[in-house]
Amino acid sequence: MTTDILKNFIFTSESVAEGHPDKLCDCISDSIVDAYLALDPYSRTAVETVATTDYVGIIGEVRSQGNLSHDRITEIARDTIRKIGYEQDGFHWKTAEIDCRLHAQSADIAVGVDAAGDKDEGAGDQGIMFGYACTETPELMPAPIHYSHAILKALSDDRHAGILSMLGPDAKSQVTLEYHNGKPVRAKSVVVSTQHVEGFSQKDVKDIVRPYVQKILPEGWMCDESEFYVNPTGRFVIGGPVGDSGLTGRKIIVDTYGGAAPHGGGAFSGKDPTKVDRSAAYAARYVAKNIVAAGYAEKCLIQLSYAIGVSKPISVYINTLETGNVPETVLADALRKVIDLSPRGIRTHLHLNKPIYARTASYGHFGRAPDADGGFSWEKTDLVDELKSVLG
Repeated sequence: MTTDILKNFIFTSESVAEGHPDKLCDCISDSIVDAYLALDPYSRTAVETVATTDYVGIIGEVRSQGNLSHDRITEIARDTIRKIGYEQDGFHWKTAEIDCRLHAQSADIAVGVDAAGDKDEGAGDQGIMFGYACTETPELMPAPIHYSHAILKALSDDRHAGILSMLGPDAKSQVTLEYHNGKPVRAKSVVVSTQHVEGFSQKDVKDIVRPYVQKILPEGWMCDESEFYVNPTGRFVIGGPVGDSGLTGRKIIVDTYGGAAPHGGGAFSGKDPTKVDRSAAYAARYVAKNIVAAGYAEKCLIQLSYAIGVSKPISVYINTLETGNVPETVLADALRKVIDLSPRGIRTHLHLNKPIYARTASYGHFGRAPDADGGFSWEKTDLVDELKSVLG
């Protein structure tokens, strides 16, 4: 492969709105996780949600000192659906059947995870997790996924505000960017598909969406009109679980880096922070972002691996993709000095035992501003000074 191919290319990422059937399920699962953590910060949860026409099923395992009845879980699911905005024939927050089948967590899993005697808390499962950061945006996120999320979030905010009442909850976006010399320079194409009420033509919806896309993209980046696709099939009235079934954990690339970096395979939503699928992926993003923010690389990819019941990561891999000014082995040694990457160390450092997860379920788990209550703590750059102290 030539250097020109590596530096000059086009790349695409997609996002889906909170009303997409899969994201609806992620939102319900994480709302239940938050409800358990609010009662008991050490709750163990593995909550899966499925949705189709007039039906939501909730399954999985829980261990908690807090007690949520099936009736209360049903209320949480209905409230989540209501907040997203589903009041349509075939899927309405008031009338959809909610079937809750949560049960107690396996005792065998608890034995491996729990701390006891000289044994530290172990990982809730084996697996590999990736984190990534780059200088393409101020949020240190890849540009295609960043702008894909931002377009849908802007449309959603105005829909909830009543400004875009003609749009429905279900929506998708896709942004393709041109890269010159390894840097994004403009949009090659933009695709937005958004649910709408009867009576609006494809042109009507395109005219509604266009100014939002133009506002989100940097000045001069808008694609040619011939490459701007809105509701390409021409009509999108039937949406949500009426049009397509949904399932927790099916949008993991949307949740992370839009394909610009690997994903370990495990979904985030529905899981408490002892599950390294979630907490270690957050930690990997955190350390990658701090390495880039500290100026040691323009791009940083980190892989962590764990074994069920074992506290320390089995491996730590760092790759600065030929943009670093410090050897990767030196960075790895520095990380060990500034953060404990055991499950307990991650939870403690990032304060993850809080009800902060429902807000992560749509528009990406990364690239978001840290919240005052501890939400998105993995987006902080508070390791920069410690890294500089260690590395000089």
